[in-house]
Amino acid sequence: MPLITSLQNPHVKDAVKLRERRHREKQGRILIDGARELLRAMDGGIPLVEVFVCEPLCRSPESRQLVSVLPSSRATLYEVAEPVFAKLAFGERAEGVLGIAAMPETGIERLRLPDLPLVAVLEGVEKPGNVGAVLRSADGAGVSALIAADAQTDLYNPNAIRASLGTIFSVPVAATATAETLGWLRRRGLSIFAARVDGSILYGEADFRGPAAIVLGSEAEGLSAAWSGPDVTAIRIPMAGVADSLNVSATAAVLFYEARRQRGASRR
Repeated sequence: MPLITSLQNPHVKDAVKLRERRHREKQGRILIDGARELLRAMDGGIPLVEVFVCEPLCRSPESRQLVSVLPSSRATLYEVAEPVFAKLAFGERAEGVLGIAAMPETGIERLRLPDLPLVAVLEGVEKPGNVGAVLRSADGAGVSALIAADAQTDLYNPNAIRASLGTIFSVPVAATATAETLGWLRRRGLSIFAARVDGSILYGEADFRGPAAIVLGSEAEGLSAAWSGPDVTAIRIPMAGVADSLNVSATAAVLFYEARRQRGASRR
């Protein structure tokens, strides 16, 4: 691997730009920081374009595993000095590997559902960390797909990927408008459950055993009026304290695992 020691290297500069959404969209690429995240991207069939490796920092078992399998990928590999990797990486969990991949497709019509689907919908969620945390719960609970409706952040924000621990590459995802999401769910005959602080039904009384969609809104705005139709059931989680709601990722975990409990499911 060629060793990069200059912070002005064009490959490094282009990679750093991918922290910003407009550059991700312009380049058609995403930034994946972390060994576990890169391994899950590879397992999910995401084609890596470039990978930057800082050997002295590759101390974790995941980092060493990734370095051992990278030569079999089609990615261009670069060895970088520690100051260069510090410029590339973000956060405190520097594992010595950072990759660039082609932007995955996010069209809703490409989603394929199983016979008994459980779909998660996130409307208007702004914080990438919340998107990633919800994806992590979706992966754990066996959710069939996650749709970002009227998203205020892109699904493949590096912080969303990191917060998901790479599970974004194992859960089928899509991003589209709320109206298109509603139409897509209705055409597929899914029962729609909208999480609202004033929901008329407690979440434990909802029947998630059939094909279902669980819809969650942003913490600041909640859900839009689009999710108030006659075929939408408003559900709530009871709150015993002074707060009227949980964080969206905590709410998602409660509802996803209640659906899993009702279904007695062991697989997505």
